[in-house]
Amino acid sequence: MLLERINKPEDLRTLSIEEMEQLAKEIRQFLIEKLSITGGHLAPNLGVVELTMALHTVFDSPRDKFIFDVGHQSYVHKILTGRMDQFDTLRKYKGMCGFIKRAESEHDVWEAGHSSTSLSAAMGMVMARDLKGEDNRVVAIIGDGAMTGGMALEAMNHIGHEKKKMIVILNDNEMSIAPNVGAIHNYLNKIRSDRHYQKAKDEVEHLLKKIPAIGGSIAKGMEKVKDSLKYLVVSGVWFEELGFNYIGPIDGHNLPLLMETLRGADKVDGPVLVHVVTKKGRGYSPAEADSLTWHGISPYKIESGEVLKSAGPPFYTEVFGNTLIELAKQDDRILAVTPAMPSGSGLLKFAKEFPTRMIDVGIAEQHAATLCAGLAAEGMKPIYAVYSTFLQRAYDQVVHDICRPKLNVIFAIDRAGFVGPDGETHQGIFDIGFLRQLPNMVLMMPKDENELRHMMKTAVEYNEGPIGIRYPRIAGRGVEMTDDLHTIPIGSWEVTTAGKDAVVLAVGPMVEIAEKAAAFLNEEGIGLRVVNARFIKPLDKLMLNSIAKEHIPVITMEEGATLGGFGSAVSEYYAEQQVFDVHMHHMGVPDYFIEHGSVAEQRLEVGLTTEELVAAVHKMIASRHNKSEFRSVQQA
Repeated sequence: MLLERINKPEDLRTLSIEEMEQLAKEIRQFLIEKLSITGGHLAPNLGVVELTMALHTVFDSPRDKFIFDVGHQSYVHKILTGRMDQFDTLRKYKGMCGFIKRAESEHDVWEAGHSSTSLSAAMGMVMARDLKGEDNRVVAIIGDGAMTGGMALEAMNHIGHEKKKMIVILNDNEMSIAPNVGAIHNYLNKIRSDRHYQKAKDEVEHLLKKIPAIGGSIAKGMEKVKDSLKYLVVSGVWFEELGFNYIGPIDGHNLPLLMETLRGADKVDGPVLVHVVTKKGRGYSPAEADSLTWHGISPYKIESGEVLKSAGPPFYTEVFGNTLIELAKQDDRILAVTPAMPSGSGLLKFAKEFPTRMIDVGIAEQHAATLCAGLAAEGMKPIYAVYSTFLQRAYDQVVHDICRPKLNVIFAIDRAGFVGPDGETHQGIFDIGFLRQLPNMVLMMPKDENELRHMMKTAVEYNEGPIGIRYPRIAGRGVEMTDDLHTIPIGSWEVTTAGKDAVVLAVGPMVEIAEKAAAFLNEEGIGLRVVNARFIKPLDKLMLNSIAKEHIPVITMEEGATLGGFGSAVSEYYAEQQVFDVHMHHMGVPDYFIEHGSVAEQRLEVGLTTEELVAAVHKMIASRHNKSEFRSVQQA
């Protein structure tokens, strides 16, 4: 196999074109086989095999910098830079990351799990290069879906103004995760489909080359003719007007053409945008037929394409989607808004049921947030369905445009807590901290999938400002689902397990862990009270006051950052009330980024387990007894 001979990028340069084309087939087969076991981002990587090979053949990594936008398309890069033997550990605990990871290889120069960052990073590296007097190349590889992100457009504006030497590869596969939407997508589609544009442009350039040097005015006149022709054939030459030298569109699976084009782009003194058209999922028919499903896939059977899924309770995302349909049938003010995640957010059924009330804005989280504010200002009930990690990108809009004017926007915060194999760039552990501090915000999290349904009903009926429901990326508990939906009193908690020796205030999935700990401790004669702290904001102050009067140990438990999290909120409340004799312990995610693995492994790493809770209860009760004995001795 040729693939076994490739240990570093330089090895590509020893191959003929025929051998490189054979290598491309072997890489695809390798990915199909390995990901059938581990799962991962299959379709995006099958689409960039030739492009990645061409980049590593023409340029010299790591001296030349490749900045991959998001990293969904980085598996081929990992193979070509000596990590083929690590693919058995892909996205596993302590194994190879599914995204670009600077600590993993010198060839990984930029990390990203969120889209639309590559152009800004590349411009920063270009400016640093020039300031240091170096001459390496900087190449950003960005998908057409990421071009809808405002940050990418801001970067293009700056790059076009500075006119520094760099290359942008626009990998146009007509997809982000879901099919792309918007004017930019339509514009690219027009370029992609208009063969007359490239033919006319080539013919005019050929004509100009034949004209002898008979005067600058004539030459300038002909250049104007060439530029005018672009406007006649294609409606708006957007990239060139922004200051880029535009090349394309070219076939992203034609290796000789790709290499020739990249070498030509490297000779241009200024920013170049190379428009490459690729096929997502190329080389594997199930992925070609349904690149949405195969964007990020679980283990599967290669021959049939059957995805291997374990039976069990529905995932929270599915429950959210089904309940939203139920509520929308009763209230025509309800709309769903998503930033390019209709599938991941469980909205595909809703889109079919209510096509005019489903709004996909593309990768544009900030716009989505303020769009919801505008809808709410006009009396609608927008549901902003967004992953916790992506909501971070719209923080200013949440503060300024939604919370400040107290608008009735509902945040459906998916992937709250640990997210498993997607790892540190996607962990949903910071939203409690950055949302609970905002005036007018209400924030809740269900203990199970049935309570999620009632929280959604509560959110729709709430008319006093923004309200958020955070829920995890896991299957539900398998509880009975009640048919009738009811509202939950804002700020109310519930006791799910009685106990007088200690109390744990648990948020979301931590309730189940706490209940298991309570059952274990009960066998030892220790009564652990479990409280479903379903409202993170506002707190249930009546219950907190009652607990303080009992003088029993209090443990808070959350799958979120402890700094500024739910436990901090409880401590702050007691401090405000000048209650200083409550013995407290906070369990949550410590102050570092948690890497990829299973959710169970991530919880084990930070101590969010039944065993750790039992140990904490033992320690706090023992400490309490010791203090009581010490006070008795002093009094005697």
